[in-house]
Amino acid sequence: MNIPLSRSIRIVSFFCALLTMLAPWLQGQTGAKQSLPVIEGRVHDSRDRPIVGAVVYLESADPGHTLASATDSQGRFRFEAVSVGTYTVHTKLEGYLEGKEGPFVLHQREAKSIVLLLTKAQATGTAKDESRAFEFSDKPTFTVAGVTDTTALGGHGSGRVLPSSNTLVKDAVSLVREGTNQPNAAPRDPEHAGASSEASIRAKLAQEDNADLHAQLAELEESEGRPLEAVKEYHRAAELQPSEPHLFAWGAELLLHRAFEPSIEVFTKGRRLYPNSSRMLLGLGAARFAQGSKEEAGQIFLEACDLNPAEPTPYLFLGRLQATENIEPPGWTDRMKRFVGLHPESAMAHYFYAVALTKQIRNQENFEVAETELKTALELDPHLGNAYLQLGILRSERQDFSGAITAFQNAVETTPLPDEAHYRLAQVYRRMGEAEKAGKEIELFKQISEQKSKEAERERREIQQFVYTLRKTNPSSPPPVAPDSR
Repeated sequence: MNIPLSRSIRIVSFFCALLTMLAPWLQGQTGAKQSLPVIEGRVHDSRDRPIVGAVVYLESADPGHTLASATDSQGRFRFEAVSVGTYTVHTKLEGYLEGKEGPFVLHQREAKSIVLLLTKAQATGTAKDESRAFEFSDKPTFTVAGVTDTTALGGHGSGRVLPSSNTLVKDAVSLVREGTNQPNAAPRDPEHAGASSEASIRAKLAQEDNADLHAQLAELEESEGRPLEAVKEYHRAAELQPSEPHLFAWGAELLLHRAFEPSIEVFTKGRRLYPNSSRMLLGLGAARFAQGSKEEAGQIFLEACDLNPAEPTPYLFLGRLQATENIEPPGWTDRMKRFVGLHPESAMAHYFYAVALTKQIRNQENFEVAETELKTALELDPHLGNAYLQLGILRSERQDFSGAITAFQNAVETTPLPDEAHYRLAQVYRRMGEAEKAGKEIELFKQISEQKSKEAERERREIQQFVYTLRKTNPSSPPPVAPDSR
């Protein structure tokens, strides 16, 4: 896949605008943290199912002192090294009534456990019926594109539905459009390249069962909001012609609608057939990450970076994962340093290298190099909001509060939905004793976080509707399986 750097960056640049990093990084010495209280708990619904991705707020009686965390795949949350004081814990999620506990007093060395219940909000008419339909989707059983799976799509009891995984998925799916640049790509038959309308494609298919025509029909059906039909057409194209583009498109369509296990099977077999396809690796890595296998996804992205070191796209995927997760497999920093060396004109290369350095041993040298890399990234792209955010974090850790405030304010101006920038500003103002300013920033943080949560919930509902549709499908004959390497 020989994709120009500028095009690769366009494919994934929107990721920075969607990243949500809700877990605060708390300050303090190790010994002090061990003696500070801890609050942990679980969020569940009325059927005792864990609620995934709910934002939990820990509010202190002191103005401007609010922490936030998102529940994991088990519905759990945790706040560490909390100061002694009086707190209230509450959580909100679209479609549910607010769950709340407190106020309560937290004592030194106390480990407090909290269980929050979210109950469905009352609904009437169509909305109520629609909600019931979604509930059937929590544990679907469906057969699609030759793979049967019972836990493939996002629901309360399955994988996370978070912006980081969602966007990696979308980044991978966007690579479908790069199919003609693949080294293993078979050019589309010129005779069928002109078919553009659904009617004309179906008319030609009636005369000839052609892989390219099925792929074109799948693209139309996906663009018109018919994903079930699209995945069947992509599957048929791959069955007729198991080329790299058709296999990748099939896997990407499954991945787009969070059918993780089927997509992993398709990408794995595509990887065997086309070991030199870096985007097949990227699709597999994105699917593994969305499923919750972060370390494995990181290793797959590292492998993609090494497959063709000059190609920028794998570094961008690796960087997205690196910037959002508290994991750092061996070799990440070396790959980002190589990225900078190969593409010094790339702002994202300098930004990701800086992030990698900050996750290593925190020493003066690393801080200085990271700050230089961030400044270079901002010279190349003055609108790179995440670089301002990272610069503010570095300055805050150095007690340069004035410089940190400037950087965070720039992040607010250049980042869509800048929830973390507002949160970081609140923490700086609180440390400076400016409680009123801290309180205002916390309110902005809450508003934007809730907006993001609503968007994630809306996407989850759309995904569950896809599952519900698949569940009702009754194929007339057993579908064929994906081609393997034999």
